[in-house]
Amino acid sequence: MTATRSAPAQLGLVAQLSRFVVIGVLSAGVDFGTYQGLLALGTWPDAARAVSFILGTTTAYLLNRRFTFQVEGAARARLAGFVLLYATTFALTVGVNALMLAVLPAMPLRVSVAWVISQGTATVVNFVMLRTVVFRR
Repeated sequence: MTATRSAPAQLGLVAQLSRFVVIGVLSAGVDFGTYQGLLALGTWPDAARAVSFILGTTTAYLLNRRFTFQVEGAARARLAGFVLLYATTFALTVGVNALMLAVLPAMPLRVSVAWVISQGTATVVNFVMLRTVVFRR
């Protein structure tokens, strides 16, 4: 007798969104901590933002894949969708960050505010696209 393993039941929107937020906070901590650390080392802000985005996004993708959208295995189409989505949000994140640094007035926490705005923009785009395209069943 061979046991077949079925996919877990898909979580509803509220459960997915709740998990996405918790994982997002953790991943944002990785992203922001990396960004601040690289800035403290004298890294150019756009380069620091690029590296921090990659580390934070990788953390978010791996955790969301497993816990939010409950996807197992690596499908090539899913991987291609991930690469395309994150290449797009990478450009969007770095671009929004650079734009905010250009338009925000000189103020305390200006660099942090630019990061928050760029991160918020990327987060909304990522959730919608992960749920509707990359991890749809």
